[in-house]
Amino acid sequence: MSTKNRGIPIVVSAPSGCGKDTILAELFKINDNLAYSVSATTRAIREGEIDGVSYHFHTRESFEKMIADGEVLEYTEYCGNYYGTPKKAVLDMLDEGKDVILKIEVEGAMNIKKIFPECVMIFILPPSIGELDRRLRKRGTETEETISARIAQARNELLFADKFDFLVVNGDLAKAVSDVNTVILSEKMASQRNLQLLEEIKNS
Repeated sequence: MSTKNRGIPIVVSAPSGCGKDTILAELFKINDNLAYSVSATTRAIREGEIDGVSYHFHTRESFEKMIADGEVLEYTEYCGNYYGTPKKAVLDMLDEGKDVILKIEVEGAMNIKKIFPECVMIFILPPSIGELDRRLRKRGTETEETISARIAQARNELLFADKFDFLVVNGDLAKAVSDVNTVILSEKMASQRNLQLLEEIKNS
């Protein structure tokens, strides 16, 4: 396949409560060339989740075999469970020309950057730490201890934000969705991603 038709890996990271899931859901409504990388995990399936849609659910044994066989692009262990990005699905979608969204925490994002130097890295920011705290409390599903832990984690993740290519503030949802889509569309037209197209036109 011509290089110009290959998709772009797009890494999206954000602290919990920044609205990345909502942004991505809206993004898929307006950009039909996007594909989503479904992560794999060893945690138990929750009510309402669908295997292969929410996550690819694995036993610990099968996940560790995937790691040993080189079938995950990156993985991490969190709260006793593995989380990772299946390799083949991502490569297949990129070869099909789809721009692949990889929703990954910051540590995994740094690993993906090593594997795909050409990837686009987008970090979603809250308008402020105070607003992030308000959003977490608004959920009404988390304890004071959990909220404090998430805020602390968010502060730690913000230390990595300057390593991303683009920063998008989610203060207004519609604007944040538009901003992320603009980044993706601009990257599709970047000269360094279209050198083969340029040569084809020059030689036509």
